Amino acid sequence: MASQDDRFVRIYKQGGMFDAGFQIWADKVTGVNYLVIPSGYGSSLTPLLNRDGTPVVSPLPLRVDE
Repeated sequence: MASQDDRFVRIYKQGGMFDAGFQIWADKVTGVNYLVIPSGYGSSLTPLLNRDGTPVVSPLPLRVDE
């Protein structure tokens, strides 16, 4: 559960208990979306990009359903 003080919030999750799946997190200050892939004891993080190479930006303020 995200608090109001958290800068990043998970806006999407796909995958189950037995596969790594992926998550999309958004920065509540800039709106930039990040693709996160958890794996074992680590994870990968990269900005989520549009077709033209610009970052995916969610409209602010973010609306997050808990």
